[in-house]
Amino acid sequence: MASEMDVSTTFIPALYKPAALLPIARHKKTLLYLVETYPVTIVVGQTGSARVAEEMRSKVGDTVGYSIRFEDATSAATRIKFLTDGMLLREALVDPLLSRYSVIMVDEAHERSLSTDVLLGLLKKIRKKRPELRIIVSSATLQAEDFLEFFADEEFNPDAEPSELGGSVGRIISLEGRMYPVDTLFLESPTEDYVERAVKTVFDIHTQEAEGDVLLFLTGREEIDRAIQMISERAADLNPKAPSLLTLPLYAGLTTDQQMYVFEQTPENTRKVIVSTNIAEASVTIDGIVYVIDCGYAKLRAFNPSTGIETLTAVPISKASATQRAGRAGRTKPGKCFRLYTQENYEQLPEATVPEIQRSNLAPIVMQLKALGIDNIVRFDFLTPPPAQLVIRAFEMLFSLGAVDDYAKLTKPLGMRMAELAVDPMMAKVLLAAPKFKCLSEILSIAAMVSLQGTVWVQHDGQKKAAESQRRKFAAEEGDHLTYLNVYQAFVTKGKKDSKWCRDNFLNFRALQRAVSIRGQLKRYLERFGIQTDESLSTRHGSADLSSQPEQIQRCLTTGYFAHATKMQPDGSFKTVSGGLTLYAHPSSLMFVSLANDLTQHE
Repeated sequence: MASEMDVSTTFIPALYKPAALLPIARHKKTLLYLVETYPVTIVVGQTGSARVAEEMRSKVGDTVGYSIRFEDATSAATRIKFLTDGMLLREALVDPLLSRYSVIMVDEAHERSLSTDVLLGLLKKIRKKRPELRIIVSSATLQAEDFLEFFADEEFNPDAEPSELGGSVGRIISLEGRMYPVDTLFLESPTEDYVERAVKTVFDIHTQEAEGDVLLFLTGREEIDRAIQMISERAADLNPKAPSLLTLPLYAGLTTDQQMYVFEQTPENTRKVIVSTNIAEASVTIDGIVYVIDCGYAKLRAFNPSTGIETLTAVPISKASATQRAGRAGRTKPGKCFRLYTQENYEQLPEATVPEIQRSNLAPIVMQLKALGIDNIVRFDFLTPPPAQLVIRAFEMLFSLGAVDDYAKLTKPLGMRMAELAVDPMMAKVLLAAPKFKCLSEILSIAAMVSLQGTVWVQHDGQKKAAESQRRKFAAEEGDHLTYLNVYQAFVTKGKKDSKWCRDNFLNFRALQRAVSIRGQLKRYLERFGIQTDESLSTRHGSADLSSQPEQIQRCLTTGYFAHATKMQPDGSFKTVSGGLTLYAHPSSLMFVSLANDLTQHE
């Protein structure tokens, strides 16, 4: 009889949530009114989007699609398209007024990434020619007025009432989800080692606070691995009857599967501790977080125009970032944020993070703007203008690569082709020079591997030595680029259909699959330019003479990367050819390992 049956076995949860249940539903009418009435709408709200294709009962690639670098899942039927700001800029090369779109929404604009800033400048320009275009900018509270002022420009009246802000151009609407109160706690005196202090705080929370998961912000992979190691060692001393700790890392270099673990529901009688970079500050939202531990630092990219070197350095975060981090604790119920710095330190933090456009290598962006027909870069309407020094350096670099001429115009065909390739200018030059060196096939593989940005190797817990010796199997004495080529060729012949082969060799199966597809995309770009893409050194020399292969590839790489030339010193360090700067190989580089070995052998 039905009445005796267990309710949970007779009911199954609905697959689709009615749109009316989503938090945004109550703002629907206001939003639609604003978008219809004003060219620009600034939306202030929480991160996290609905799984739109699923909600609309559409297959990804039909009504709802996406487009990211080297991957396109859209069709003629697509009406809603998710794409990166960089991809939209690339589309503007073919369609300068972005006429395919009637509404363009720029998400996470407050993060002030390079591409977002340029895209906003471009949209402002397009708006003058396309008054019917609707622009929606989603932003954190602090910067909403700056965005509106940017688009309103001459019309902007600082004394206007909030309701009149933006004149006829636009309005700000706040859709802030319900935020629970978050208690913020500071250290009484500064700490010497914030990783050590963070681990102590994890155990203080675990033994003294109510249930709820912990999100710990550190600056990078090395710190995250160290913290996880320390937590697991100390967790062994916990009372066996106490709830257990489940510690998970979160940073950009992880495989997709590893990243997805953090979103899974916490097992019963367990407290989840997610140790993350600032990726969890705004880009992702994890349910169940009640406690946040903030180390007060983040790694930021900074380009030094005088040396031409881009560094990734841990620097104190801004007040805006600190607020964003604390807010992660108040999503589901009241939470606590433990800041591993003093109140005095907090008061000295900058208000906001320096926008990327003021601390980046601008060569790729200058090249793209030129290709879009924007010749006067200095007059382009940037949200925040880049420093003159960075613009000058970008032009010097593009001129030395042959991408621009004496009049700072893009050269034809080289400069135009470099702008169309979805890789940085140096690698674009290498790809376009490869046919001359008869090694295009090899360079295509190397370019695809370099695009993976260091996610080629994986390391299983406690198997550092084994991983090292497996890596040596693929090592080429000429360095990392040729080692990447060896890995790619081995994967294509042995590991393409065999993920176990990759696991045994400590290689990232998903990343290498992606390299195959990236290579295919780059090959198609070159074919579009009318370049023969099947020529390789092995077909040219025959299998007998492979002696000049590495040298040809190295010569070809030099056509793009000459600005990075360094000379190896007897002690294993490197001196730059141009400025005599001393550099050291990164621990992930083969050069680093062989140096360590050479030094120990010589002792």
